[in-house]
Amino acid sequence: MSDDLLSKTCTPCRGGVQPLTKAEAEVYLTKAPGWVLADDGRRIERSFKFENFKEAMDFVAKIGKLSESEGHHPDISFGWGWARVSWQTKKIKGLHENDFIMAAKTNELHGV
Repeated sequence: MSDDLLSKTCTPCRGGVQPLTKAEAEVYLTKAPGWVLADDGRRIERSFKFENFKEAMDFVAKIGKLSESEGHHPDISFGWGWARVSWQTKKIKGLHENDFIMAAKTNELHGV
């Protein structure tokens, strides 16, 4: 279902663009399984589980590499056996299609 998002790349967002409405974001959520709206629809987040610290750290490193290549960066926290990833387009203080593209690609990195 997220194939269409996986085939896209992030487009630069320089601000001045309206963030997605909560209703629009909910439609995109159907293409990014496991992600939830947070901050009243201004960001999305998901938690991932791992067998140990190294697996969590390696996952975070993969997201870092992907983020650099796409020019779009998440907030990440992680520890032994877990990682929490949050996407938001900070320049518009809300969600953009880019966030859902990156959520779908994050899922793919995790094998979802």
